[in-house]
Amino acid sequence: MENDANCLALSEATDGAAQGADVVFGVILGTGVGGGLVAFGRVVTGRNRIAGEWGHNGLPWPLDTELPGPQCYCGKHGCVETFLSGPGLMRDHLAATGVALAPETIAALSDEGDRECLATIGRYEERLARSLAMVINILDPDVIVMGGGMSNMRRLYETVPRLWGRWVFSDRVDTPLVKARHGDSSGVRGAAFLVMPTRPQVRHPAL
Repeated sequence: MENDANCLALSEATDGAAQGADVVFGVILGTGVGGGLVAFGRVVTGRNRIAGEWGHNGLPWPLDTELPGPQCYCGKHGCVETFLSGPGLMRDHLAATGVALAPETIAALSDEGDRECLATIGRYEERLARSLAMVINILDPDVIVMGGGMSNMRRLYETVPRLWGRWVFSDRVDTPLVKARHGDSSGVRGAAFLVMPTRPQVRHPAL
């Protein structure tokens, strides 16, 4: 048994969008928010097997309007997952507009210039930037790779890196934010790599 985000990170570090990186943080943004860590080709699980579980930390640098935050199934309030999951995006848009829309509809309407949907996506991007800045401050990975339904919003890969420098403890941030090359297949590919006696030998070009 293995965490799906760990499997995604391993797949993408082996021959995917994070190929060639020593330290890879894999993110799944979907019905929940998960994370996995791969270092030098190996999944890092940690002493408690919770390495990478950034979704159940509190949203960092919260605004007054974000406190105490939505209740999470883990029993706490204001977890990253409650803001950055698909249901979290829907909840935020409903609270702001009174209109219930699916995440993909919010994204599509924002691309068409709908002001309310643009505002919702803007809040999402800023929260994602804060949350990933916390990861960078702790791990400073060579690359962050994203999968899951919410990762299909193309604008995230330009907007979020422009924002996260406000919270990263560095004069500059060179961390690439990339989309999983193998998409929804990356989790099962990573699981297969875990049980292979020898993983594919891949020449790692520089990122």
